[in-house]
Amino acid sequence: MAKDSTAKGKANTFPKLHNATWPGVVGKGGPGSDPDNSVIDLDTMLRLTVEADVDGVKFDGFDLFLSNPHCDIDSSDDDLKKLAEKAQSLNLVIGTVVAPVWDGGCAMGNETQRGTFITQVKKACRIAQRLRKLGVRPFGCVRIDTSASVEEWSKDPEGNQKLIAQTFTEACEVAADFDEVLACEGEICWGGIHSWRRMLQILEMVDRPQTFGFQADMSHTLLYLLGYNAPEDRLLPENFDWNGSADNKETFDAAYKKMTDALRHWTVDLHIAQNDGTVFGSGSHDKTGRHCLAKDPNGKLDIPYYAGFWLRDEDGLTKRFNHICWDGCMFPNNTMRSAQTWNDILEAMIAVRNRHGWK
Repeated sequence: MAKDSTAKGKANTFPKLHNATWPGVVGKGGPGSDPDNSVIDLDTMLRLTVEADVDGVKFDGFDLFLSNPHCDIDSSDDDLKKLAEKAQSLNLVIGTVVAPVWDGGCAMGNETQRGTFITQVKKACRIAQRLRKLGVRPFGCVRIDTSASVEEWSKDPEGNQKLIAQTFTEACEVAADFDEVLACEGEICWGGIHSWRRMLQILEMVDRPQTFGFQADMSHTLLYLLGYNAPEDRLLPENFDWNGSADNKETFDAAYKKMTDALRHWTVDLHIAQNDGTVFGSGSHDKTGRHCLAKDPNGKLDIPYYAGFWLRDEDGLTKRFNHICWDGCMFPNNTMRSAQTWNDILEAMIAVRNRHGWK
């Protein structure tokens, strides 16, 4: 379903274009890992972000992983002041931050695990608020997931959905105290939010639209269509033919529209990404939607076209969030360190803004 899309024009200034820093950490390192899969430090990720340039257009900011070695979840105010000054010196702002809820937490776990989950959310909200007050974070959410495997979830689906909703509701109370919004990233690897229907169920059970919403990742949500880990919720037929014929495109678009119509109203954060219709895992990260490079010839998405399904409804542009962020994890480090990688990504982001942006 992919087409060649190029960056043309520079009229729109919103949504702001962000790079993600966590691709330097997620799926990286670990005992016996390949040297080409070692962690990439925050300074390097920021340098690569700043150096990207497409006809004078650059990234406006970055989204931040609140976990070592990038940013300690227990960072002091002085630590955060230094981080803010670093970002400002690079002419970047900070957007959404990722709460490390998986570090001892689980939204459907025992009392201790659920308590740890809430503690991690509180720490992340404190950092998010502090960065906002330091003037370096004008927008963005606090990203969470369930930190639960699909296998464990499947032992008691409805009971676990109730536990997840209860934990997320408690997390909303915490976020509200800090005037923050939680964004739950739906991924096929996280139990309870591993399909579009189960994700929607959780959003409706919590029902806190001012405080809790959906983080849509274009790679992960493509796997929603295929029903990976939830065949009962697949929207594309089995053995779907990706050959790009008019009939297949109509079938794909109808499935994509059904999913985005269900989740768009709840969407508070958007990751621009590419996927080839497969899954991948690296390091300690479970298999999830395979992130591909922006110009991967096997990519199934015309990125600007399908981004519009998230950014527009029947009335036009939703303008529900002020930035979009690229997400592409588990690439080899030689690819990550290539300037062309980030220029291609920035070009795709610009194409999205040109087609679906505003001034």
